[in-house]
This record gives sequence, C-alpha cells and structure tokens, in this order.
Amino acid sequence: MVRLLHFPLDPFSRRIRMTLSEMGIACELLEERPWEAREDFIALNPAATLPVLIDEDGTVCAGVEAAGAHLDETRAGQHLSLWGTGPAQRAEVRRMVAWFDGKFHHEVTSPLLMEKIVKRFVPAAQGGGSPNMNRVRSAIAALKDHLGYIDHLTSHHNLLAGNDITIADLAAACHLSVADYTGDIVWDGVPDAKAWYQRIKSRPSFRPLLADHVRGITPSANYAELDF
Repeated sequence: MVRLLHFPLDPFSRRIRMTLSEMGIACELLEERPWEAREDFIALNPAATLPVLIDEDGTVCAGVEAAGAHLDETRAGQHLSLWGTGPAQRAEVRRMVAWFDGKFHHEVTSPLLMEKIVKRFVPAAQGGGSPNMNRVRSAIAALKDHLGYIDHLTSHHNLLAGNDITIADLAAACHLSVADYTGDIVWDGVPDAKAWYQRIKSRPSFRPLLADHVRGITPSANYAELDF
C-alpha cells in the first residue's frame, strides 16, 4: 500500500491525500510533525518538508511537486490526468497551482498555520508561544483579496480551470481549508467562490479532511458543514 507522511493541516499533504482519493488509490497515513525533525524523517527528506509519499515499490517522493508528478506519471494509464486535457489547460492549471502554492501560501496559509497552530507545539526557545497578531491580521486581509480572485475565476466556470476537477481546485481548496479550520474566512460578497468551495467540500475526496482535528485546537463551527 502507498504510505504518506503528512500533517493533518498541512495544505500540501492535503492536496496529495485528495489526489490519491480522486485516483481511487488507498494509502496509509502516517502523521509527521516536521518541526520535530525526527532522524528517520530527515533521512527521507533532508528538506524536512511535507508530504513524503512512499509508493508500493519503495519509491520515495519528497515534497508536493515530486509526489504529485509521480502519481500523474505512474497512474496516467489508469486515471484521467488531474492536470488538464490539453497544453493550454495544463498551462493554466500549473499557473494557478503556482499561485496558491506560492503567493497564497506565503501571504495566508503559512502565517495562519504557524501563528495559530504550529506555535502551540513548538518550544519558546524555537519560536513557539503566543501568536503574532500582526501576522494574523495581515494574513486575513490578504485572504480577502484572494477570495475576490477565486470569485472572479469561478464566475465563468464551475471550477477554477473549466468544468472538470483539476489540481488547481485541489490546491486552492486545501490552502483555503486551513483558514476554514481556523475560522478566518468571511464569505460576504464572494458568492461564486463560496459555491465553488461548497462543491469541493462535497467531493468524496475532501470529506476525510473534514474529520481532521489537531489535538487541543477545535475547528471553526462551519468547518465540517457542507452548507455553510
């Protein structure tokens, strides 16, 4: 069976979990806290980042790009590619994935995850402790702009890159799900973005994420709701 080292709220791990599910591939989830820098984990991925996918043949794919590309390449004959069906669509999907994994993560996901979640588990000597509310407020302000962009994209199609599910939808939803968990999303004024997220939350591949809980940190009241 495929094994996946992950942290429940890590958006990159979540994307690979969704990808595996969309492809109908069962996997064993092994929770990892990368900030602990376990020796066995570092041996698999010296960069100490998640996810790390270990395929049935022992192939180790460290990081979301390697894991995602490996699944696309090795299962291409069994499943429709989640990267799009032609050069133009695949280019647009990759552009949007880079947007969410880069800009959205830097401005929104990373500060919310670090300040509201990870710092609770990290010793003060290593940067843990109370959240930096200036970073949190900046992330929430940036989130509003990103929601506006998602609303614009989904005003033309049911999904981000057309009417079929792609990695762009998975990447965007997994990043957004962190802010959903922490209760920092305001849906006012972005009806198309809200409808799109409801569609993604309703997919069988997303539902296991709604059962994720980080010990001692309760998700927002609407996190597990499909009609919010």
